[in-house]
Amino acid sequence: MIARIWRGAVRQEDGDVYEQYIRETGVAEYKATAGNLGVTMMRRQVGDRTEFMLLSLWESLDAVKAFAGEDYEKGVYYPEDDRYLVERDEKSSHWEVTAS
Repeated sequence: MIARIWRGAVRQEDGDVYEQYIRETGVAEYKATAGNLGVTMMRRQVGDRTEFMLLSLWESLDAVKAFAGEDYEKGVYYPEDDRYLVERDEKSSHWEVTAS
């Protein structure tokens, strides 16, 4: 199993709107993709920003590549993200899950 992790931040006042937006786009797309075993969204307040981390679990690296392409470490963004994000990881990290 592979864990895919991505982080980004929005202005504090955009936190709730961004969370809903991510639920309707990124989370929904992860869940609808073959090989996805689930997704968890986490958030926290840091100063004047709301940070988000998405953790999705995948059957294999091949399943991640089927979702994200051969350049699978590149972060997956939607054009609308630029209206919210003030900071973001440019790449997703991938970890082999060895215990649960």
